[in-house]
Amino acid sequence: MIVFCKRPLCSWLIGSAICLLLTFAPGCDQSPPPRFHANLVQMDNPDNNVSPKHQQQIADILLAMYGTPDDPFVLPETGLDLQKIKVAAGPVKGYTQGLFRLHCVHCHGISGDGMGPTALFLKPYPRDYREGWFKFKSTPSKMPPTHDDLVRTLQEGISGTAMPSFKLLSQSEIEALVEYVEYLSMRGQTELELINQYKLADAFDPDKEDFPTTREFLVNTVLLGPNGPATLWKETASQVTAVPQPPSDFRTAASVEAGRQVFYNKGGCVKCHGPTALGDGQMVWDMWNESIHKLDQKVADSSEPAKLADLTAALRVDALPPRESEPRNLRQGIYRGGRQPYELFYRLYNGIFPSQMPGIGSTPGMTTDDIWHLVDFILDLPYQPGSQYHSDEHMKAPPRELL
Repeated sequence: MIVFCKRPLCSWLIGSAICLLLTFAPGCDQSPPPRFHANLVQMDNPDNNVSPKHQQQIADILLAMYGTPDDPFVLPETGLDLQKIKVAAGPVKGYTQGLFRLHCVHCHGISGDGMGPTALFLKPYPRDYREGWFKFKSTPSKMPPTHDDLVRTLQEGISGTAMPSFKLLSQSEIEALVEYVEYLSMRGQTELELINQYKLADAFDPDKEDFPTTREFLVNTVLLGPNGPATLWKETASQVTAVPQPPSDFRTAASVEAGRQVFYNKGGCVKCHGPTALGDGQMVWDMWNESIHKLDQKVADSSEPAKLADLTAALRVDALPPRESEPRNLRQGIYRGGRQPYELFYRLYNGIFPSQMPGIGSTPGMTTDDIWHLVDFILDLPYQPGSQYHSDEHMKAPPRELL
């Protein structure tokens, strides 16, 4: 167990690293144990430009704070349950130990970076947990999901993607996997916050200064600061969006028609989902792919490519080729975050961050009844005949009765 004090912990960190190396040193007939991979793209991003010396120090700090894939560790300030994490971590033993490697690592990768061995062949790519961004949840914008949100995703899967349902697992196994996903996400966010602190702090001279390893810095500033991962995850339960009762005419033809008016007018949905809701509007970048695309462009447009050699290498080994996102074809009846009306209400009200799907809850003149009517319209679309856009006739057509 780590005991933080006001003295630097560099000696402790170095000692721990040596002990781990000795403990896990492979024999001649053994493969080396898996290790977490550094977020090289962000380390070598010219906006951050973390020196090799400080990259190693970040790795040492993360080793002390989170352990290894085979021997995880968490500080009590994270609020994570280490016993559950250990059930999901480590090598597979039967069907009850090493659950993440058994069920998830081939897509999401050992570090939770979304770069498992099958990731390149999947569309959309598997989720990268390290930013703490999750699309389908009950909380607003950049807030992490609640524990229950992640449980629901594991149990239901994500329709239209390679993410299956894990309803056949026991509740204790699902809880262990959810805890491990939160662990990987918090570890990745801690790495990003250390990079951010490196960028912000004038005291970090690449040639002289070391990262502080005091409790004040690692716990109070990095973990529990305003943007600290532990702070954000602990606030999720209090940030759940309240779902109001639907209007009295919900589930009627009049409600569907009212929702259609919202779709084509103040809701702005037609811009991306297209005039026939086939997803044939504009293509968009989500924030995962957009950031890689911009860095690719930076390398391509550079007049001094040698200065970006580290970033070029990082983009080749630590990132998948960026892809634009296709807006959902709403006429297929495939709703990735769930088809229950309250789940659609969450996504319409809050948006789907970090995609380009905005929340309309704060749109001027938009009411919660409007959003419920839009939910009605979306749920009715699969039962309506597909049609091409011809002038404004779709606005004059009589409402279709619900099936």
